[in-house]
Amino acid sequence: MAHIDISAFDRAAVSGAAFVDGAVLMELGMRAALGRDGAVDLVAAHMYFNLADRKGIDGAASQRQDVAGEMSKAEIARALRAAREWLTLH
Repeated sequence: MAHIDISAFDRAAVSGAAFVDGAVLMELGMRAALGRDGAVDLVAAHMYFNLADRKGIDGAASQRQDVAGEMSKAEIARALRAAREWLTLH
């Protein structure tokens, strides 16, 4: 039986997060910020812009800052937690 040693891989690669396209995350942030799929969701938008910024997408950080200007501290904290959870799960 084959044995696969995943200790040589980082967590993001094992979970698949390394393969998620930053442009897709940016688009999801825009959709959430503009309410294209229903109500505007600034928490989700902030989370997606944060993740896109981590992928090096130009403009993601400024979009995140714009959205943060319309959010409470509690909402920003929820968005940051959601981004950390997303990275853990993906």
